[in-house]
Amino acid sequence: MSELRVLVVSPEVTPFAKTGGMADVCGSLPLYLRSLDCDIRVFLPGHRSVQQIASRARILGNVEPIICGLPVRGTIRNTRLEKKVTTYFVENDALFDREYLYGTPEGDYPDNLQRFTFFARSAFELCALVDFWPHVFHCHDWQSGLIPVYLRTMFADHPELSHSASVLTIHNLAYQGLFPMDLFPLLDIPEQWRDVRGLEFWGKLNFLKGAIQSANVINTVSENYSREIQTEELGCGLDGVLRDRRDDLFGILNGTDYTEWDPRTDPYIAAHYTSENLEGKVSCKRDLLETLGLPEELMTRPVVGMITRLAAQKGLDIVAECIDEMLALEVGFVLLGTGDQKYHEMFQRIGARFPQKAAIRLGFDNELAHKIEAGSDIFLMPSRYEPCGLNQIYSLRYGTIPLVRATGGLDDTIRDYDPATGSGNGFKFEAYSARALMQRMISVLELYRNRAAWTDLMRRAMREEFTWARSASKYMDLYRLALQQPRHRA
Repeated sequence: MSELRVLVVSPEVTPFAKTGGMADVCGSLPLYLRSLDCDIRVFLPGHRSVQQIASRARILGNVEPIICGLPVRGTIRNTRLEKKVTTYFVENDALFDREYLYGTPEGDYPDNLQRFTFFARSAFELCALVDFWPHVFHCHDWQSGLIPVYLRTMFADHPELSHSASVLTIHNLAYQGLFPMDLFPLLDIPEQWRDVRGLEFWGKLNFLKGAIQSANVINTVSENYSREIQTEELGCGLDGVLRDRRDDLFGILNGTDYTEWDPRTDPYIAAHYTSENLEGKVSCKRDLLETLGLPEELMTRPVVGMITRLAAQKGLDIVAECIDEMLALEVGFVLLGTGDQKYHEMFQRIGARFPQKAAIRLGFDNELAHKIEAGSDIFLMPSRYEPCGLNQIYSLRYGTIPLVRATGGLDDTIRDYDPATGSGNGFKFEAYSARALMQRMISVLELYRNRAAWTDLMRRAMREEFTWARSASKYMDLYRLALQQPRHRA
């Protein structure tokens, strides 16, 4: 086989649609795989944001997958990712023309099963429409979880797809695609997939479980997370299924697109700077404070930044528990994010109580995200679990020192600072508690007051490299391994 044909099937891809790190992965990884003898293409739903960005995308034709006996029509459009990688999206305004991708802050959309069943079926219709028959379908999270199932059922004997393999990347095991069992007929798969060896999960349908059961190989976005999800604590009820597939389960650490996240060239920040010349970072801090309406006096005090999805996973409860104590240490606090309504309200109250120390911005603002990375002194990621995390990697490059909980990809990428040797690139704490967070925060602030030591740490952090080139090579190996695996598991 000379050139490997791969179709990346993802519900979100930067810059077209994004809620988290999966979009960054699917917007960057294909660019690197393209240079590795790989004919790689990308497929995503025609969300409202996709249509707005790619409004002039060329119409290739229509697809009409038959779902539960009825044709459902979609329009396939073609654009390019970074003017390099062919990207397709399927439009169906009734299913995808919405403000949010998966649900509102009040909860998931009730028709998500129908939406992502149509998306999965449209991927196969796309292959026929454009005459592109992948050797490997690279599927991301539960939203594309039916692709491996359909390869084992509906398309098992298809003349062009019978030898195709599937790779499932799990970005976050907690999101599984759970639906009422009485919707099973909409999937158009054999009855035996209704049981525990298929999609059944405590009386419900579980798209991610079906994908884990049927994909040729599975990977997570850090090595540590691939081990953690096989434990009862972080397995989210699927640890047993994952242990059964442990020989086919791998971890590949996400890379970073330094063309977008680099203080030497970042177009969104007030001044550029390097590890050799940090003067620009002072200007970035002043600009951040002015942008958020925080007082000038914080220029001489540490500013703690967070850019996060507002969800239980992210450690927001322990931040809220210790925020009074943290701000009593004369630090500034800035947060950008969107997510669950209860966290919106929780942090809005914090901003209202501490208007001279805390700035809370709810929503997604790419320019402000860059300003926070460049203008903060410390970047806080106290996650209960974190499959990989990208912001701690971005923060290193910006000389914004990460303070993270030692879990998943945070533990893989951050080396704890050792005052005896001066080694390390950030700070970690172990226990998931406000007390553990504050104990480590106090030691961080002690080092911050030692400007020479802090500057050395900043410069060391900025020299770290987490490029996509190494990770892309590992994904190529994973694709080849998937093609060697048995098509049908016992």
